[in-house]
Amino acid sequence: MPQDLYSVEQIADLLNLHVRTVRNYVREGRLNAVRIGKQYRIAGEDLEAMTGRPASSFAREPARRHRHVEVSSVVEIDALSQETAVRLMNALTALPKGRSDSDQPFRVETIYNEERARLKVVLIGSLATVGSFQQFIAAYLESHA
Repeated sequence: MPQDLYSVEQIADLLNLHVRTVRNYVREGRLNAVRIGKQYRIAGEDLEAMTGRPASSFAREPARRHRHVEVSSVVEIDALSQETAVRLMNALTALPKGRSDSDQPFRVETIYNEERARLKVVLIGSLATVGSFQQFIAAYLESHA
């Protein structure tokens, strides 16, 4: 009957531990292992003895990966009055609140430098959302020129 043998790296992955921690368990005698050459191998039954769980219970499903695309954009607007900057900042911070819950996370950060009359807007989110906010900023600035 073939016996399952695991490497220290595999045990660390299964138990969500650092490799060094697993090696320490072996050296301390908390986890039985066989040394083959320069590497340790741990039998499935020794893993079960240490954890009290069958080795098969540690099997993981392959991670489901979904593509996530996020963009960061910095928009700097010079020669903007404080009054116009405040109105634009209020509009930008209010707009995300009206989005549906199913949308990807989105953040808007704004800061106005009164000395330079410059508004800096940082947009972080999906390509489509950041693009639509950039269009909103352009339209807003054009209508308040």
